[in-house]
Amino acid sequence: MTGLLKDQTVLVVGRGSGIARAVAIVARDAGAQVVVAGRDRRGLADAYAGEPAVTTETVDLTDEASIAALSARLGTVDHVVSTASARARGHLADLDRDAVRRSFDTKVIGPLMLAKHLAHQIGPGGSITLFSGVAAAKIAVGTMAVAITNGAADILARSLALELAPIRVNAISPGVVDTGAWDDLGADGKRDYIDTIRRRNPTGSIGTTGDIADGVLFAMTSPFLTGTTLHIDGGEPLS
Repeated sequence: MTGLLKDQTVLVVGRGSGIARAVAIVARDAGAQVVVAGRDRRGLADAYAGEPAVTTETVDLTDEASIAALSARLGTVDHVVSTASARARGHLADLDRDAVRRSFDTKVIGPLMLAKHLAHQIGPGGSITLFSGVAAAKIAVGTMAVAITNGAADILARSLALELAPIRVNAISPGVVDTGAWDDLGADGKRDYIDTIRRRNPTGSIGTTGDIADGVLFAMTSPFLTGTTLHIDGGEPLS
């Protein structure tokens, strides 16, 4: 993979850990100059301290002015990857309106505004990669808000692919990945949940952050891929 992104700049929006970090590192290892951006720039700087070819920036996907300011500070960008999410889990009766709004703001409206403000800075052969998720493909009680947010992200990727062509726009739909997102279930609850998904998946496994990052690298570097959602989920919707 070394050299696939040589002399290119990749913007990764998200945290300093989990999938966002895996994407940043795989892009860096492929030769890119990587800019990681999020609300907590100091935290990002600490997370990537000592990592060569990785710099940090500030952006809040729920604030268009923040996105516009980031655009003004950046030069030409070859690839934009938005991994950020704000989940709104729960049954219908328990859903909080503000949590649902944050979910859409972070995973749909925010990336839409990223595209609005950064498209003119994306060079030839460039791409945008958004994040959907398995909940849109496997409907289950308790994940309604997550599912409709992810479904909207899928439609956003297809819509942007058409409007921004020849910039390529795709989405990644991960299955269950142990990124720490399930830690609130407690040690026993998390173990039981992950074991259940592992047994059900046709692959007999759950995903790693590396699995997802490799999919993002493919989306960034495949010149004939656009308007597509890559389902990297171990076959979870089939179970």
